[in-house]
Amino acid sequence: MGSRGLFDAPLVALKEQKIPYSFAKRGSILPIEEKEGTVVLATVSRSDYEVHKEARLYLGTNIELYECTKDEIDAAIEQVYHQKGEEREAFFDELNEDATDDVDIESIDILDQSSDSPIIRLLNIIFLEAIEQGASDIHFEPTEVGLHVRYRIDGVLQTRHTPPKEYQSQLLTRVKVLAKLDIAEKRLPQDGRIKLAMGGRTIDFRVSTVPVVYGERIVLRILDRGNVLLGLDRIGMPKAMLTSFRKAISSNQGIILVTGPTGSGKTTTLYSALSEVNGSDVNIMTIEDPVEYKLPGIAQIGVNPKISLTFSKGLRHILRQDPDVVMIGEIRDKETAEIAIQASLTGHLVLSTLHTNDAPSAITRLVDMGIEPYLLSSSLLSVMAQRLLRRICPHCTQSYEPTNQELKDLELSRDQLKNGVLHMGKGCDQCYHTGYQGRIGIYEYMPVSRTIKEKLLQSVDAAGLQQKAEAEGMSSLKNEASIHAIQGLTTSAEVLRVTRHGNV
Repeated sequence: MGSRGLFDAPLVALKEQKIPYSFAKRGSILPIEEKEGTVVLATVSRSDYEVHKEARLYLGTNIELYECTKDEIDAAIEQVYHQKGEEREAFFDELNEDATDDVDIESIDILDQSSDSPIIRLLNIIFLEAIEQGASDIHFEPTEVGLHVRYRIDGVLQTRHTPPKEYQSQLLTRVKVLAKLDIAEKRLPQDGRIKLAMGGRTIDFRVSTVPVVYGERIVLRILDRGNVLLGLDRIGMPKAMLTSFRKAISSNQGIILVTGPTGSGKTTTLYSALSEVNGSDVNIMTIEDPVEYKLPGIAQIGVNPKISLTFSKGLRHILRQDPDVVMIGEIRDKETAEIAIQASLTGHLVLSTLHTNDAPSAITRLVDMGIEPYLLSSSLLSVMAQRLLRRICPHCTQSYEPTNQELKDLELSRDQLKNGVLHMGKGCDQCYHTGYQGRIGIYEYMPVSRTIKEKLLQSVDAAGLQQKAEAEGMSSLKNEASIHAIQGLTTSAEVLRVTRHGNV
């Protein structure tokens, strides 16, 4: 057995692969190189004669065996059998020429394109493409003229495909079948879940359907744990803020709140905090709606309104389980907020989220719910507001001189810029011509200090709390976003898009 890695060999292109994906995966084999009429076949075992014999028949040529590990072959199979973009486009073109009512409802690996049903292949391609491009959601949207398929990538929806209208019903039906929903019910919203394989990975999809004018609208949230970066060191928090936040989560009791709109990374921040404090000597329990990612060593409960398992009811039972740390997916009402505060005052560390524009507004929101300010001053440790900014694509970034109005909108002076320029992405194949690739977090962190507590007891005013917090060193979301623009990490347009409803 040689010392070279499997990916050091020039992998045979997909269009030249004569071995079906299902056989390659089952037999753990893969043609990786062709030389002088002989195909080099990667295999886990040289003694697997039957598999090698069948592979020789598929290839129609002599084979030379190259032994390697199963993990290497699995990774190579996943790489090779990914369909390329032009092949996908060709397939969508074929849909206009051929239609069929045959829908195979068997759940299969989405890399397996051996099915004769165009509906199965179409949906597998959509799933695969969305995962490859890092989409968080897939939208199937019936319109008057046909079905639109859009992906939410880096927080922004982008139209990708418009399959022929005659495929709309079959495509949406297959999604519902995979999600184990009632395919006959088209008048009421439904929720479900899909679990599919992609090579050696398992991908979960959270499915929601609602009836609209032109059919059923279906949205799938992609839950790919392989793309989740858990760890406070990995989410882009500034060092001084990270030190302060770590001090807060090391407390034995109190409440820590993370605020922001849907899709701003709150769950990732909380999961990262839980992962950091997790250990054999700590009992951590969560109540979530729904449980998005399963964390080892942590007891997670999913809210289920159908059986009256609400946040408040679940939280009451959690507190009887002798927890040290409790995470509440979201504080939505006075009852949940009161239980959370009582838990924090009786020796528990409580982490939760709220939907507010900035950190100080979280306090006023709780008071509006009916929570007494003196209880908040006794229990609240800190509040963090956050957003996700799209990064400029590193492959097509370019500099330019901003206008005076642009600088005014950013609240920056020309002297603050590096060499007097800002940056933007021109758009390329790497970023699918959007100019952006990936996202980075911005944070507004407000420790509830003695000064903040005194101000809270005097007057629950978000503007006054903001002023006090900034006097103690808190940096606003817009200020943090503008710093990222100065550093060339994001654009001025992205700063304004993300912070225009926040603290501006």
